[in-house]
Amino acid sequence: MIATRRMNDVAIDAVGRSARVGAGAIWSEVVEKAAKAGLAPLNGSNPSVGVSGYTLGGGLSPTLGRSHGYAADHVRSLDVVTADGELRHVNAESEPDLFWALRGGKGNFAVVTALEFDLFPVSRLYGGGIYFPGERTADVLRVWADWHPSTPETMVTSIAVMRMPSMPEVPEPVRGKFLVSVRIAYNGTTADGERMVEPLRAVAPAVLDTVRDMPYTEVASIHSEPTEPVPYYERGIMLREFPAQAQDKLIELVGPDAETTLVIAELRALGGAWDRESAVPNAVATRGLPYSLLGVSAGPLSQEQQLKRSVAELLDGMKPWQGDRRFVNNLAPDEAADAAAIYGPERYERLASIKKTYDPANMFRLNHNVIPAA
Repeated sequence: MIATRRMNDVAIDAVGRSARVGAGAIWSEVVEKAAKAGLAPLNGSNPSVGVSGYTLGGGLSPTLGRSHGYAADHVRSLDVVTADGELRHVNAESEPDLFWALRGGKGNFAVVTALEFDLFPVSRLYGGGIYFPGERTADVLRVWADWHPSTPETMVTSIAVMRMPSMPEVPEPVRGKFLVSVRIAYNGTTADGERMVEPLRAVAPAVLDTVRDMPYTEVASIHSEPTEPVPYYERGIMLREFPAQAQDKLIELVGPDAETTLVIAELRALGGAWDRESAVPNAVATRGLPYSLLGVSAGPLSQEQQLKRSVAELLDGMKPWQGDRRFVNNLAPDEAADAAAIYGPERYERLASIKKTYDPANMFRLNHNVIPAA
């Protein structure tokens, strides 16, 4: 393992609307410094996640992604060390093939020491979560599934069925509860946001409603994920569609009558800029797939097999609607996933050719591995 924790410098260019960060930086550090210039990055849902790995895997921002695309789409340059020990400054002009592969190819091609990426003039959002009793999962899910396709690209939303643990870190209104939560991040006026969200609020009385106008520095509260280490296991798939039959199946798998130990089953609605190729194309493979489904279980190592089984039951149950590509950031480290299946044959062939050029001995192989072309 290569630890980059101390390489956490963050420099904001307010005029150029960009950030240059070290490989060890986490998103909270970037969000805080960018906000002082009235800017925001395409950060993830958890402020403690590392910028580099998130971005190399694509980067699915639950705040601004639907209107701007993947975080990888907005990388301007990367400083890397390749397998031959060479320091390289990589961008669209200097090494276009490697630049294409790094953005989406995850850890297959080099060790990143720094990266530069776009920031956006966003200082606030209308966002938060609406938590309903888990017994209303079917009602909330069906209304959400009908509602979100008509929302503008400035609205990013997901739904999560949650069996919250009885831990002091969990807020009292939701501690130990079975809930279904709709997450909202709207980059528009509060008045428009309230009008749009009203059909969701009308479904059932909320246990907790945190949706409000907020400074961008508080966007981590939308998902309220733990920032301290906890033992957990997660895996995800992409869905090519979510018709009524798929909705019924998901309710069966995680709703009030389900026998599952999952802590969270989350479905994110994608589309918008996530479907459009970036100005400088990259290796991100999941464009055109409208949903990301993630299962998360948590517990001690002694329960490892049960944790994995719970996630597998969810994803196996939704296989009839599974897309033909995978989002590499949502794969478990030990998951046996064929990289050719993750990226699709055409993209994988190009990745393998670039791998042969920059890492012919497959030094960077402890990952969802792209094997150098023969």
